[in-house]
Amino acid sequence: MSRKRTAALVGNPNSGKSALFNALTGARQKIANYAGVTVERKAGRMTLPNGEPVELLDLPGSYSFDAASPDEAVTRDVVKGTFEGEAVPDVLVIVIDAANLEQHLVFAQEVLELGRPTVVALNMVDLAERDGLTLDPQALSESLGVPVIPTVAVRRRGINELNAAIAEAETHADEEAHRRWHLTLPERRLSAKHMAKGAILSKSTRHTIENGVDKVLLNPWLGPVILFGLLFVIFQAVFAWATPFADALEGGVGVISQGVTETMAPGLFRDFLTEGVLAGVGSVVVFLPQIVILFAFILVMEASGYMARAAFLMDRLMAGVGLSGKSFIPLLSSFACAIPGIMATRSISDPKDRLTTILIAPLMTCSARLPVYAVIIAAVIPETSVGPGVGLQGLVLFALYVAGIIGAMVVALVLRRTVTKGAASGFIMELPRYQLPRLKDLAIGLWQRAWVFLRRAGTIIFVATIALWVLLSFPKAEPGESQLDASYAGAVADTIHPVLEPVGFNREMSLALVPAIAAREVAVSALATTYAVDAEDEDVAAQGVTAKIAALWSLPTALAFLAWFVFAPQCLSTIAVARRETNGWKWPIVMLVYLFALAWIAAGATYWVALSLGL
Repeated sequence: MSRKRTAALVGNPNSGKSALFNALTGARQKIANYAGVTVERKAGRMTLPNGEPVELLDLPGSYSFDAASPDEAVTRDVVKGTFEGEAVPDVLVIVIDAANLEQHLVFAQEVLELGRPTVVALNMVDLAERDGLTLDPQALSESLGVPVIPTVAVRRRGINELNAAIAEAETHADEEAHRRWHLTLPERRLSAKHMAKGAILSKSTRHTIENGVDKVLLNPWLGPVILFGLLFVIFQAVFAWATPFADALEGGVGVISQGVTETMAPGLFRDFLTEGVLAGVGSVVVFLPQIVILFAFILVMEASGYMARAAFLMDRLMAGVGLSGKSFIPLLSSFACAIPGIMATRSISDPKDRLTTILIAPLMTCSARLPVYAVIIAAVIPETSVGPGVGLQGLVLFALYVAGIIGAMVVALVLRRTVTKGAASGFIMELPRYQLPRLKDLAIGLWQRAWVFLRRAGTIIFVATIALWVLLSFPKAEPGESQLDASYAGAVADTIHPVLEPVGFNREMSLALVPAIAAREVAVSALATTYAVDAEDEDVAAQGVTAKIAALWSLPTALAFLAWFVFAPQCLSTIAVARRETNGWKWPIVMLVYLFALAWIAAGATYWVALSLGL
């Protein structure tokens, strides 16, 4: 039986390879890692017009065969046939961004030098046309000496034509044509410039306008001011816009809890619903509006093209602490969750640079911290204005995020001067074109993130909260005795509390940190459940966790809890991913130890300073 033929998609990052791969293969895909390396292998089956099946590989984005990262090394080795256990692709499909011809044609020439059967997919021609570019694919085909097929992968435009060109690529291959591409890098750049100029029939002034906008947004002095001003607005909005919706959800949970109390007979099952499910899980769900608003801003920044500019602005700061600019993208991903952030470090070539980025990724303020911040800030920080359109609560939230960033930079500087000592490497980043976000895409993105949050509430948070409720509920307290004192959970709290009491934590706070190991949001549900179980009066038990914290915590104690969560040790899932990415337990343990130490010191310093100031 003959071997199934293979084709491979190659090209610069952000050329639309993944969208083209999805259009060519549909659902017939499988994802794994290449043997021996932590680089994703994405393969799928496409069918040629004659019915012949072909295995299609979506290779990692690359700027050159002179590999600067594990991703680029895999692409080079697979294309050149030197990767052990991987078949040499029979056909190469070079994917080029139609609106960025000059940049993408540099690598295209390097691929053509191999002299292999090749087709060029001139992708995203719709965006090029929108930007005022009129292209001549035939002129580009004549310059390159291979077929050039205009495509719009996300709308399946040109897919049939590309499929047909792949089928005929081997019959039309010119083995001698590759000799013309034996050029130096400067020669390739000059050739790319001439070919791009010849393929562009006309262009509008839109590019000139975008360049003018970038002169402002990327200005080394004005750009960072605009970036941090935007972040400040975001955190103001998280409180100001979300409050009515969060209050409505909290009121709804309270009504349901009261209804259960009034309709069900006293007993274990009613306590399970009111103290465990509604008081615990419900106390986390009410922060869904804050999560949605935060991610709405992040999605708009990504879709509009501004997020990449933010990475460019941060490059100078990253280099100042010994990190490559490549580290910014993984750290940016960690604001959503540290897990994808740590996995994204695979694109960093320098091992010490990558390790440093993994170790500081948990210091980025992930979305799991937001419910903790929101409930504490709402409980102890007055809802007052400190200036036109500037609320004190939003200002405190902004300060917490900034504290996490500063903490990460300081830790990176220390690491790069000690255990991961080394020089920072440069990086290349392609700035995407500005575009208006599509409402449909934003809606889908928000739904996905909201669903992830609700799913965590219904799984990890639910299980951890119910487990805590069981430990809090048994054995039953004697008359006049505190249920927390009598319970198994009380014994756990008594074991942990001596370590945390010096930094201002009460027993309920100490206990909440245990289930928070599963997920940081669980700290909120753990506090709510603890106070609900320990309340002697049902009306008091039905109060929201915010009201209870406001009544029971001092300001220094609350501020210490916030400072703890700026540096709090990561959840178990993140530790597991760090172990996998570092191939051992050594560095995850180092991560846990230093995060715990920083959290303890930060909480203690905050508490002691607040007391000394008489707060």
